[in-house]
Amino acid sequence: MRLALREVWRSLQRAPLLSALHITTMTFALLSVGLFGLVSVNIRTALRAIEDRVEVRAFLKSASAPTAVRALMDDLKKRPTVAVVGYVSSDSALRRAQWELAEFRDVMAGTTLPASVEVRLRPDARTPGDVRRLATQLTASPLVEDVRYGDEWIDKLYRLRTLASLAGLILGGTFALVALIISGATIRLAILARARELEIMRLVGATNAFVRLPYVLDGALKGLVGGLLALGLTAIVHTVLSRAVFQLTFFRIDQIALGLVAGVMMGAGASWVAVSRQLRRVWPD
Repeated sequence: MRLALREVWRSLQRAPLLSALHITTMTFALLSVGLFGLVSVNIRTALRAIEDRVEVRAFLKSASAPTAVRALMDDLKKRPTVAVVGYVSSDSALRRAQWELAEFRDVMAGTTLPASVEVRLRPDARTPGDVRRLATQLTASPLVEDVRYGDEWIDKLYRLRTLASLAGLILGGTFALVALIISGATIRLAILARARELEIMRLVGATNAFVRLPYVLDGALKGLVGGLLALGLTAIVHTVLSRAVFQLTFFRIDQIALGLVAGVMMGAGASWVAVSRQLRRVWPD
């Protein structure tokens, strides 16, 4: 290992421009993945914020007894899919309507609005099926006059979330593949420049593992440096957009660590493939 690390250092000293080209290529390849990841993270954050507003509102009959309403709410709170249950009195409903529709405040003066029970579901129970099931159960209650939950809006939200996840998976994989191909091409140039050295090492009895190790370490190191630079550039883009446009969400610590590990694995993997191809050409058997 010490010999391999020494060889990595010597290769950096012998060909600094080629090493800089390799790191620059890795940086911009990983930057494209990072920027797409930043967009994906913020889309998911926005969708999650919208999902938090999903609720089922059951409007109560005017003759509903307070004890019966409390029993209904206690029953809802015991359900594993329910996160929050709230009660909105008739007066509170009127004040809310006047605040939300300020231009019609005078028109609504003296209007009586029905009391309601508002139910928010847990994050893992907000599918259209879960919401409709709860709405159907509430409709069957003798205390409930009507149930509203925005069924079409929930269907569109769920489809949008599924589409965003699928698009993120496909486009993210495509960007990663392009980055890997670009990185592999750059590493290939570096290995071709040392093809004679590889041939000599094989002639004096060096094993494939011994030959590969310095290149794999070199690729991993440059992948790490490229990942750190790409992360810094992504942070700059995030800061500029947050100040000029609107506040964006940045990566979590675990996502940053995963990105750096991906850069290391990308550099090491591309180096492994390139060296293996060259070794087969130098020593076909």
